[in-house]
This record gives sequence, C-alpha cells and structure tokens, in this order.
Amino acid sequence: MSLHVLGISSSPRARSNSDALLGEALRGAETGGARTEHVRLSDLAIAPCRACEACAKTGECVIRDDFQPLLAKLLQADRLVFATPVHFMGVASQGKVFIDRCQSLWSRKYRMKRPLFAEDRDRRALVIAVGGSKVERMFDGIRLTMRYWFDTLEMGYFANLFVQCVDAAGTVRDDITAMGEACRLGAALADPDALMPAAPTDIVLTGHDPGAASTHS
Repeated sequence: MSLHVLGISSSPRARSNSDALLGEALRGAETGGARTEHVRLSDLAIAPCRACEACAKTGECVIRDDFQPLLAKLLQADRLVFATPVHFMGVASQGKVFIDRCQSLWSRKYRMKRPLFAEDRDRRALVIAVGGSKVERMFDGIRLTMRYWFDTLEMGYFANLFVQCVDAAGTVRDDITAMGEACRLGAALADPDALMPAAPTDIVLTGHDPGAASTHS
C-alpha cells in the first residue's frame, strides 16, 4: 500500500512562497508512488485554543469546528509536510492555532497515558518555511515548535527546508534551487526505504528577492 503524505499550508495568502514549495514537495512524493493531499488552513475555520482544560479529562477538544476532520487526516497520514511563512520569527498564526489545538493530543498522551496508536508506526515530517528577513537565527523558533509538536504527534522530524530573503508572493517559483530541493526532499520523505536521520536534515537557502527585508513575510 502506498504511503499517505499530507501537506498542510499555513500561509494566509494565495500563491504564497511556502505553499509553492509545499506543492513541489508533494509532487516529489508522488514520483515515488505516494498518495498526497494538500490542505490550506486559510480555507478552514479553526478557532484558537481556549485553555479550558476540558481535554485534560477526556483527551478530546470540546470546540467543534474544522479542527476535528483535519486532525483525523493528520493521525491517519504516514508523512506530513508542514509549510509556513515566517511571521515575527515564528509559525504563521493559521498554523499556530492548529498546533495549539493539538493540546488535546498532549493531554491524551501525557496526562491520561493513552497512546495515540495501538502499535508503533513509521511516521515522519518535513518542515518548509520561507521568510523575508536575512536574520541569521530566523528559523530557530520554528525548529523548536516543530520539535515538540512532532513529539506529541509521534512523528519523526525528518528534515527542514528553510528559505530566507524571499518576500514577494510567488517569487520562489523562479528559484530553481529551492524548488528542486523541495521536490527532492518530498521524494525522500515518501521513500519507505530511506533511513530516518538521527537529527533533522537542515537545508537553509538564501533566495533572490532584492526587496525582501521584513520579519512578517
């Protein structure tokens, strides 16, 4: 059976750079026979976590919206590609809201001591992030957020593709190197015979958008 690769885009704008790279990563995964699905969080209605602590008793979120169907897809997936623009050195708000709602999974695992799955699964994740700044540590916050989120999801942190100095919408589509790396990493992620690295493979590229200098790309 082919692997299921779920792509989640957290960009709030159409034809975004992170979404373009996500599409290319999914195309790479398809070359190896994987089944792919591309979800844009901006198309969904997902409310922020209310910190009501109800999930501490049930392991389920009491807010009923588009979170539950997407969570079901996430738990079913064998692979995840999570793509985000860098907003003030962190994940875009659309993505962070979804991540924060996964507090219910954290409660299920660590408070209620209930495993997410009945048996061990080989689940892996690739992160794509694009920012307009050239600040050296721009992606540090994203690395840390992803590390702890993937731990809760029981997903191995496979690789990062980070592209800096790109801001104008769609600019990255003309970047042969960045698009090529996205395709290559997508194919590697979906390869069932690929070894899981001891630490995430880290690809950091500098784009070619001369007008990019913001921290909210």
